Amino acid sequence: MPEKNLVPSDFVHLHNHTQYSLLDGLTKIPDLIDAVRQMSMNSIAITDHGTLSGVIEFYKNALDQDVKPVIGIETYVAARQHTDKDPAKDKNPFHLILLAMNDTGYRNLMRLSTIANLDGFYYRPRIDHELLEKYNEGLIVLSGCIGGEVGDAMRQSQYDRAKQIASWYKSVFGDRYYLEVQDHGHPNHPSHWQEQTDVNERVFKLSKELDIACVLTCDAHYLKHEDQEAHEILLCVQTGSFLTDEKRMSLKNFELHVTDPKQIIERWGTDHPEVVANTHIIADRCDVNIALGKILIPKFPVPKGQTEKSYLHKQVFGGLAWRYGGIKFENAKKLDVKSAQAAIPGATLDRANYELGVIDQMGFNGYFLVISDFVNWGKDQGIVFGPGRGSASGSIVSYSQDN
Repeated sequence: MPEKNLVPSDFVHLHNHTQYSLLDGLTKIPDLIDAVRQMSMNSIAITDHGTLSGVIEFYKNALDQDVKPVIGIETYVAARQHTDKDPAKDKNPFHLILLAMNDTGYRNLMRLSTIANLDGFYYRPRIDHELLEKYNEGLIVLSGCIGGEVGDAMRQSQYDRAKQIASWYKSVFGDRYYLEVQDHGHPNHPSHWQEQTDVNERVFKLSKELDIACVLTCDAHYLKHEDQEAHEILLCVQTGSFLTDEKRMSLKNFELHVTDPKQIIERWGTDHPEVVANTHIIADRCDVNIALGKILIPKFPVPKGQTEKSYLHKQVFGGLAWRYGGIKFENAKKLDVKSAQAAIPGATLDRANYELGVIDQMGFNGYFLVISDFVNWGKDQGIVFGPGRGSASGSIVSYSQDN
């Protein structure tokens, strides 16, 4: 694709950190979406470090501004297994960009993020190759920055190792795997980094050998160039340093803002227009629909032949037969609904039926079963629960289920 045919909307920033990259990203999501519109782009990705915390705010803001949201994460890949925690071998994980291509991919992204934070956390929330293979469906993968597996191997002049890693990813993800080249490796970049240039050149070579497409990213951590100083202060907060410390962690030699696509095209449009065009191709492949404003309650596992509604009614009327009908607790639990109702005083029965009708109308049958389950489990473990407040905790339905 010749340079003259590339326009700002042909480029999509696929590697972006917002304020949800804690003490690392500075960009606020509403400002990011506004900037995208002002720079004539029609899509943008979010790839915060190890978290999906900003996704809903990002998704809603993007749709409100008619910008296509690409949902992703910059995850950490353990050097070995995600459960290994040897400080000599597992302290420094690799970076990897994961983008949700569809709703299945978004669910897998959430699964991987959860596992990384609950089971794989060691300095960083980590996953591993086994998890990536298991939950690969619906995900597009970018090889990451110079701190990624491929980038690190290239940086260490270990080309064969980089080739082996890229081959594995291609075997798992097929054409959903892209090799990432970064803008600050271009010779004409204002903060050109020669080491990144060397890595980029080797990545282009690897791309041809393995027939893996390359894609261009900018690794943005703040919105505008003038935000660089504020970002340095943020890094000082993260590392407990002062701006005057000579040996502190610093990124002041890099321009990590959300770059204007016109500058991108000017640098890359002549020699490598495909790496620009591929950003839009990837964005076009991504189509995630998040259902907002709906009740998302976990399904409660009920006995065979029961629904959440029928099982809740059995629990409630059995509990009321015990509370108000003088029937022993163990016997009340075994009663069917009709038998339990016969033992309950009229006014109590009327109140229960009214409350159950409201609960069913709101779709909260499963919710009450879930709450009852973990509250009663907690009490069995000797955990003290407060009396609660409000219509739900003060209802006769809740009282009937409190063992």
